[in-house]
Amino acid sequence: MDTSTSGPAPASRNPWAWIPSLYFAQGIPYVVVMTLATVMYKKLEVSNTDIALYTSWLYLPWVIKPLWSPLVDLFRTKRFWIVSLQIAIGVSFALVAFTLPGPKFFQLSLAVFWLMAFSSATHDIAADGFYLLAMKPGEQSAFVGVRSTFYRLASLTASGALVYLAGRWEEATGSVTQAWSLVFGLLAAIFTVVGIYHFFALPKPAGDRATSSGQDLVKEFFAVFAHFLRKPDILTILAMLLCYRLAESQALKLLSPFMLDKREVGGLGLTTQQIGIVYGTVGIIALTLGGLVGGWIVALYGLRRLLWPMILSMHAPIVAFLLLAIFQPTSLWIVGSALAVEQFGYGFGFTAYMLYMMMIADGPHKTAHYAICTGFMALGMMLPGMAAGWIQDHIGYVKFFTWVLVCTIPSFLIVARLKIDPAFGKKAPA
Repeated sequence: MDTSTSGPAPASRNPWAWIPSLYFAQGIPYVVVMTLATVMYKKLEVSNTDIALYTSWLYLPWVIKPLWSPLVDLFRTKRFWIVSLQIAIGVSFALVAFTLPGPKFFQLSLAVFWLMAFSSATHDIAADGFYLLAMKPGEQSAFVGVRSTFYRLASLTASGALVYLAGRWEEATGSVTQAWSLVFGLLAAIFTVVGIYHFFALPKPAGDRATSSGQDLVKEFFAVFAHFLRKPDILTILAMLLCYRLAESQALKLLSPFMLDKREVGGLGLTTQQIGIVYGTVGIIALTLGGLVGGWIVALYGLRRLLWPMILSMHAPIVAFLLLAIFQPTSLWIVGSALAVEQFGYGFGFTAYMLYMMMIADGPHKTAHYAICTGFMALGMMLPGMAAGWIQDHIGYVKFFTWVLVCTIPSFLIVARLKIDPAFGKKAPA
């Protein structure tokens, strides 16, 4: 199926027709692998240590995706890669559904998650590159909040609505395994529809073409990395990419186990359905507001003026989870309010990180450069996340969230060193 030449999609299209669906589709498999899998394995009685360790290894495809990101630039169109990989991800969801009832569900499902992770990481390369090619520079800042919002909405759908469905189906079927198999079967059907929709809906920008000259592919391949590493202040850039999410990388791994764990071991003792409700209602509303406000306000004032407020909004909500661990409230309203603060702060603060990566990704290989940025971001999520479960198992939830707060310090120190053009991020006057 050659999506670069077939189909009725025009060269340009209203961004609202494809950006929300594209970034919702980009977010789903990532969050399934990183977050939904942790809830599922917890319900299937896998230990916190094993959950954090083995699911953190699933970050690896996002860490090493820069190694093959030039291939997405050099061969075929981004549109071709997007549609093909969405179908492949749908197949992976179906395979997970088939592996869960077996006696070695943990090993087999992890193997399929690996395949899904590689497909999703490659899809990210193509989707982000397509965004940079299909959007005018002035539109990119205005819509960065939209793409961030729908990406995070995918996160809340996976960790909210799908978790709630799993809880309902657990009650209806009396089987945790069968309930989660149904969830992944539903995801397989959804992604098949999404792939078909994008085959028709994605525009065909003139810049979306293979960049290979066909003369010296090896030289072209390594030139992409060389150009990135020659950027001014490259060490500060790499430190920013690795450390901006240092605290979040650890907190994210344990939030669902924390809410599910029994109160006598320091958790909140919520049910699967309750987690689905708080993520799927107040979480979605708060995240949507945070992302949209972030994109809108940066387009007005530029990234440099908003950088400090955004990093503060990203890290401050960790205090809310520390307080939940200390007082262990039984009110779902209190838990939901803490989650709302976290989601709004994340939606607002992550906008700065995305725009910073767009600023770094420049030149003829901006797709590959953006992928390199996100690869370092994934490495910064993977390594701390691997140890998070072990740390929590040994010191408990209260000290764990205190430790996470301490881990926000490096990101503040690095942000103080960044050099950003005052005009970057502002939308050009009409």
